[in-house]
Amino acid sequence: MKREYGWILIVYIIMQLSSLVGVPLLAIVLARSGNSPQEVQMYALNYWLMISFVLAFLITLFLLRKEMASSLQNRNASNLPVSIGWAVGGIFLALFAQWAAAIVEQLLGIKMGSDNTRSIMRMIDNFPAVMIISSVIGPILEEIVFRKIIFGSLHKRFNFFISALISSVIFAAAHMEFEHILIYSAIGFTFAYLYVRTKRIIVPIIAHVTMNTLVVLMQSVYREEIEKFLREAEQLQNFIGGFL
Repeated sequence: MKREYGWILIVYIIMQLSSLVGVPLLAIVLARSGNSPQEVQMYALNYWLMISFVLAFLITLFLLRKEMASSLQNRNASNLPVSIGWAVGGIFLALFAQWAAAIVEQLLGIKMGSDNTRSIMRMIDNFPAVMIISSVIGPILEEIVFRKIIFGSLHKRFNFFISALISSVIFAAAHMEFEHILIYSAIGFTFAYLYVRTKRIIVPIIAHVTMNTLVVLMQSVYREEIEKFLREAEQLQNFIGGFL
């Protein structure tokens, strides 16, 4: 593994753990604002999320600056029209993989809906700038870490399936929703395939960013309809389960 990749992994892990220290410290500073303790905690969490992700993103870009310049001359990678086609098609592949995995989870009796998504939507409601993190910066960092570095390093030693499986499970575990590990893994497999197929990390990045943006927009515009559908689906699941 390249030295720069190791540093990026360290930066990403520090970013993920930094809220344990950063949020309480920021809350102490914001406590002087006169807001309620609940508001102070909410603002501290949102501000620290923005600070930590943006810093990690800038550091990652800095560490990859030489590689990004040389990647433009990669003759083994797909050309621009093909890359665009796979990026657009990858959005639908990822959505299909997510839908198929959700069906399997439903058959296994796993509750529909994501606590992680609901938590992000609450944060966006309170602090709309969080959408930049959830829809753009977050997906870019995830593709660099989980596909380019982790999957890419594994794929040099193992075949696609094993490399995609390991990196996708790690990707799923990082979201801390182990009951939906199948959904996250299916998405991870899809993005890994896009990366291998085109040899351009920008392709799964575009697909990931677009998919997350669509999810956020759908949750914002059709939240009530989605929640109603999930309640009805859960009732149907319980009804069927009663016969089985």
